[in-house]
Amino acid sequence: MNLVVKSLHRMKSKLVKSRTLQQAGSRKALCHVLHTNGTLQAKSWCLSLWKMRIKQSNSMFRIFCSMRDFWLLSMETLTLLPPHFRKFNSPFPLLSLIRRSMSIKSHLTMASYKKTDADEIPIAGTDSAFMGFITGKKKATEVAHSVWKSIIQKGDTVIDATCGNGYDTLALLMMVSDESYNGCVFGMDIQQEALDNTSSLLEISVEENKRKLVKLFKLCHSKLEDIVQETPVRLVAFNLGYLPGGDKTILTSPRTTLAALHAACRVLQSGGIISVMVYIGHPGGRDELEAVQGFASDLPVEAWTSIEFEMLNRPTAPVLVLIFKK
Repeated sequence: MNLVVKSLHRMKSKLVKSRTLQQAGSRKALCHVLHTNGTLQAKSWCLSLWKMRIKQSNSMFRIFCSMRDFWLLSMETLTLLPPHFRKFNSPFPLLSLIRRSMSIKSHLTMASYKKTDADEIPIAGTDSAFMGFITGKKKATEVAHSVWKSIIQKGDTVIDATCGNGYDTLALLMMVSDESYNGCVFGMDIQQEALDNTSSLLEISVEENKRKLVKLFKLCHSKLEDIVQETPVRLVAFNLGYLPGGDKTILTSPRTTLAALHAACRVLQSGGIISVMVYIGHPGGRDELEAVQGFASDLPVEAWTSIEFEMLNRPTAPVLVLIFKK
């Protein structure tokens, strides 16, 4: 145990001296997680979130009286601690409580390539969404939408591969459309009911000129290449499971979802992202999650970064998987 404590104190000293971690705001640190080799930047992001949380509620974090406590919490949260560190049981009750109650599992691919300045990729607005998710005040869907806003630019082409009731389609439309009515949202679903619900939502929510930017197709999400052809795509969004309020026997399946993910990788442009919300509370949901996890984990580290967000003490809560193309 003494060896572990000494190691943590040495890491503390390095962190305090590190200009990167001292100056990194949570926006810049998060961007480094997406764009560079993941380990150091993930630590930086943890530190920046910790600093922001202190500003919001000093009393909550006074219990973390040493960097040792914070380091263990951050590294356990991001599952970056080596196995012998993970087995170390902290005597601090609040740390143990937070460990048990919530964790973000972040599978960060690492590669050696030319670093990109974090400020080149706008990610304003993600801070509150991530902190809200960590504190249990925001849903994974809100985190997803916040990330989408950070990636999508006006005039982009995006795909809602599983329209459902149309809420993601509408959100994507508002992100891509500009004053000149540029941009395009391809919406897909195998159920006519879902497409009808999406059309109805768009009719009551946006003007006609904007609605024309949405193109709906009654197709399986595995056929997305058939509709975009050679058009570069900034984002592909998936909501896996069944249609809310619809027939619960009609489900996405691991086989077609894997085919759709392979197709999404082929049409996605550099700097784009695949967003997969996996609902696991129904029969077969966990199998589909494992299929998505396997796919994301096998992507080459030179070109992709894969991240997963999951609440561990809510076993049926949806899991968000983000796959970023470098």
